[in-house]
Amino acid sequence: MSDLIISPSSAKRKRAKKTTGPLSIGSEWTFELIDRYYKEISRVAGEFQLDTYPNQLEIITAEQMMDAYASVGMPVMYHHWSYGKHFLSTERGYKRGQMGLAYEIVINSNPCISYLMEENSITMQALVIAHAAFGHNSFFKGNYLFRSWTDASAIIDYLVFARQYIRQCEERHGVDTVEELLDSCHALMNYGVDRYKRPPKLSVAEEQAKQADREAYLQSQVNDLWRTLPRRAEEAEKTEAARFPPEPQENLLYFIEKYAPLLEPWQRELVRIVRKVAQYFYPQRQTQVMNEGWATFWHYTIMNRLYDEGLITDGAIMEFLHSHTNVVYQPPVSSRWYSGINPYALGFAMYSDIRRICEHPTEEDRRWFPDLAGTEWRPALEFAMKNFKDESFIAQYLSPKLIRDFRLFAVRDDDHEAKLEVSVIHNEDGYREIRRKLADQYNLGNREPNIQVWEVNTRGDRSLTLRHIQHNRRPLANTVHEVLKHISRLWGFSVKLESCDGEGRVILTYDCKMEKRHG
Repeated sequence: MSDLIISPSSAKRKRAKKTTGPLSIGSEWTFELIDRYYKEISRVAGEFQLDTYPNQLEIITAEQMMDAYASVGMPVMYHHWSYGKHFLSTERGYKRGQMGLAYEIVINSNPCISYLMEENSITMQALVIAHAAFGHNSFFKGNYLFRSWTDASAIIDYLVFARQYIRQCEERHGVDTVEELLDSCHALMNYGVDRYKRPPKLSVAEEQAKQADREAYLQSQVNDLWRTLPRRAEEAEKTEAARFPPEPQENLLYFIEKYAPLLEPWQRELVRIVRKVAQYFYPQRQTQVMNEGWATFWHYTIMNRLYDEGLITDGAIMEFLHSHTNVVYQPPVSSRWYSGINPYALGFAMYSDIRRICEHPTEEDRRWFPDLAGTEWRPALEFAMKNFKDESFIAQYLSPKLIRDFRLFAVRDDDHEAKLEVSVIHNEDGYREIRRKLADQYNLGNREPNIQVWEVNTRGDRSLTLRHIQHNRRPLANTVHEVLKHISRLWGFSVKLESCDGEGRVILTYDCKMEKRHG
C-alpha cells in the first residue's frame, strides 16, 4: 500500500490525479455536494484502510447543536434541568459571540451518527466528515476500550428506553422527586463505573424484558439483607460476625442500587440508568488525547490528499488549515487562554511523530524506539490506536523530540517544603521521567479521589462507611460535604467518610447525619 501514501507535509507536493477539477468552488453547500465530498473522502479513507461502522450524516441547526451539546453530546438523552441550564449558558455565550460551537458531534453507535451544523461552509463540512465520520468512527470501532466496554449497536435504543422510563417516572412520582434523585446520581457518576471488570453489554430488548424480574429480585435481596430478626440464635451470631461488604466496593452507584435499604424499585432503576450511561462514557474519559488526536490526524491527512489530487481549491485548503491550526494550537503556560495541555495538539503531534519515526527516524529515535524506527507507519499507527489508552499511549510513544517541542519539564510541589523545585530537565533520564509523570497525569486513578464502600452497619443504625485513600497526601475538596449529602439521600441513612493516608491510617473523618429517613 506504500504507493498509495503521500505525505501531506512533503515538500514534493504533487497533484497526482488532477483530472476532474475541484469538487466545488465557493463556500455554499448542498446535499448533492456533501454526497460528492463524502464519496471522495470515503475513497481516500478506504485507501488508508480505515475500518469504520456505516455512517449516518445529519444536518442540524445551531440551536439543535447547542441542545445536543448541553445533553452531554447525546441528542436522545433523557431530560434533566442541568441540561437546560447548560443550554441557556451555551446559547447566551454563542449569541454574544463569546464562544463558538463545535463543528460536529459524533455518537459511538452503529451506524455511527455524525451531526453537521448547517452554518458550516462546504470545506468545514468536508473537514467534519473526515474528522468524525472516519476519524472518530474508526477509533470507536478499533480501540480495545470501546470494543470491550461499549456496545455501539445498542446505545441509541437504550437511551430511548431510558428517556421513556424517566418520563413515566415523572408522570407517576412528580418531576421534582425524579430530578432530586437524578441530581444525587449525577453527583456520583464517576463512582458508578466498573474499572477492572468488563460490564455486560447493553441490550434494550433484555433491559425491557427483564426489568420487572430485576426489580423484584433486587427488592428481595435488599429485604433479606435488612431483615432485623434472624430466624435462629446461631444465625444471629454468624451475621453479627460477618462484615458487609466482605471486600471494599469501588462501584458506589452499583452498591447503592443493590443494597440501599429504602429505595423503591423505580428509584433503583434510575440509579441503574445513570450507572449505565456513566459506564458508556468511561472509555471516552480514558482516551481523550488518543481519540481526538486520531481524528485530527486523519482529517489532516485526508484533506491534504484531496488537495494533492486537485479535488479542493487553494482557497479551501487555506480555510481548512486556518481551522486545523486553531484546533491544534497549544497556548503557552503564560497565556490567559492556557488551561492545560490541549488534547488535540498532543494527540495529533504524537500520531504524526509515530509516522515520522517510522519514515524518517533519527539516531535518537532508533535508540528510543528500536522496534518502531524504519517500519511501515500505517500498521504502527493502527497498533497504537487499538491497544492503548491515554496513560499507556503517552508512556509508550512520547518521544524526546516532542518533549522538546512542547517544552515540557517537571516541577516538584511538596507540601512539606517551602519552595518549588524544577526536578526534571531535558536530558536522557529527564525525558523518561517527564514521560512517566505526564502519563501518570492521565491515569484516572490519580486524577479522581479513590473512594470505596468500606462497611455497612447492618445490625445497628444502618449507616454507610466509605474510605478515601489519599494520593500524594492530597486532601478532598470542600465539595465533599455536598457529595456526602447526595450519598446519604440515596442510602437513606447516615454516611461517614474516613480519609486515610497511604498506610491505611484514618487521619480525617467526615459525617453526614440523616435525621429522618427522607431528609
